[in-house]
Amino acid sequence: MNIHEYQAKAIFSRFGIPVLGSHLIKHGDNVESFCESLDHKAWTVKAQVHAGGRGKGGGVVRVMDKNDLESAISDLLGARLVTNQTDDEGLPVSAVLVEETAQISRELYVAMLVDREQDQVAIIASAEGGMDIEQVALQTPEKIITQYIHPATGLQSNQIREIAYGLGLGKKSQFQQLHDILLKLFEVFVSCDCSLLEINPLIVDRDENLLALDAKINFDDNALFRQREIVELRDFTQENSHEQSARELNLNYVKLDGNIGCIVNGAGLAMATMDLIKHHGGEPANFLDIGGDTTQGKVEKAFKFILSDRNVKSVFINIFGGIVRCDLTAQGIVDALQKVPLLVPVIILLQGTNAAEGRRLLENHHKDIFLVTSLVEGAQQVVALANS
Repeated sequence: MNIHEYQAKAIFSRFGIPVLGSHLIKHGDNVESFCESLDHKAWTVKAQVHAGGRGKGGGVVRVMDKNDLESAISDLLGARLVTNQTDDEGLPVSAVLVEETAQISRELYVAMLVDREQDQVAIIASAEGGMDIEQVALQTPEKIITQYIHPATGLQSNQIREIAYGLGLGKKSQFQQLHDILLKLFEVFVSCDCSLLEINPLIVDRDENLLALDAKINFDDNALFRQREIVELRDFTQENSHEQSARELNLNYVKLDGNIGCIVNGAGLAMATMDLIKHHGGEPANFLDIGGDTTQGKVEKAFKFILSDRNVKSVFINIFGGIVRCDLTAQGIVDALQKVPLLVPVIILLQGTNAAEGRRLLENHHKDIFLVTSLVEGAQQVVALANS
């Protein structure tokens, strides 16, 4: 789960992490009256959307007087912002953060995330902060500093010293500030069940103070049951409408950029299916795991849902019947076809419990349904049909 920058900064402030002074303006607020009440002249207006690359998309505007400030706020509020992380439709801007303009001396990058290979929280830092941190990681990986936090020992001072040295924060006051910020960030990370915490940039201002100029926090969905206050921060207008619909149907679904719909039972099998589709030159349109305890009705919902995606050119249904009965899966597909037209070809692989009965239900049922006997055969056929 993601939250907005202003919400992340409110969490930072609660834990004592330094941020700039700011004001939140929402759609419907009196912008003219707000601008008249300000003393400072220079401000930065930031669109509040769940996407990176806001600056390149026109979502971060620096202004030097109140007239320009009013125009910038009015232009962003109610607009849709297209960035390098959104589709062509963009994300709705329902709020903007009006922030004091900082006197920036340097821009740094700091993040914490769960490293599943190490089974530890990793701190990622770089002296090359700013909008193009992804390019730094790709082109000059030696500029990326990584430290792992062992759960038994926590974040150690020697690790912070290594990070400070790599960031060029050699002065005692700057090291102390970084030490304080990183310890508090780790406290946020653990206590709020974060999966990602990022400050880009963490700035050094003209007075040599460290400030979080931006803030991004992602939370572990599996831990939200114990984070009631965090759940209240969710903004459904920022989430993919297709994913929202899937959530309402209780489907484990993630929208992707390809054109091959996937319906699979089990996350591991779903990942393997998607990998094989890509191996044979195709692009999955989604991740959809109907689970090991699925029912005939859930299969029907999933199939109808995938067919509603206009980007889908072919569908691969891959079911391994362990707990799931393949004949119930097949009946769910048959029931769905009685309610929605089938306009794209569907490849179906049924293996395991009652697979033979499931195949008999589907044989000769529709001219665009093709039964296969192996995962490789299915991936090859579904890619060929999508491309044709």
